[in-house]
Amino acid sequence: MSIFKNIFKSNPESDSKNTTNIHWIPLKSLEELEALKDVSKNETVAIFKHSTRCGISRMVIKLFEKQFDASMSDFKVYYLDLLNYREISNEIAATFQVLHQSPQLLVIKDGIAQAYASHYDITTIDLKSYQ
Repeated sequence: MSIFKNIFKSNPESDSKNTTNIHWIPLKSLEELEALKDVSKNETVAIFKHSTRCGISRMVIKLFEKQFDASMSDFKVYYLDLLNYREISNEIAATFQVLHQSPQLLVIKDGIAQAYASHYDITTIDLKSYQ
């Protein structure tokens, strides 16, 4: 049974072996989404939408974490577990006018999606250019 626990970990913030420079901020309510939009008025933030049951999503999140270097440790990255918070994902799609996909990364500044990508294209977004 432990093999399934390793494959289907619920989120990156609970991984005790996590050596990423990302300080994941869980996104668990519509109120937190509203707060995120307010934060984006002063600084660029990102939302990573992750499906915990999808192998592609698990692979992409690992690639994303590997390319996130120490110089970006203050960049705010919000983590959305799509399976548990689909209502928030739907609101993100409506608010930022981006078709829902999984996994997906959105870069938000001034309450507007400046960039977004899904699947392996997530790794092509240069977050440093938005700092």
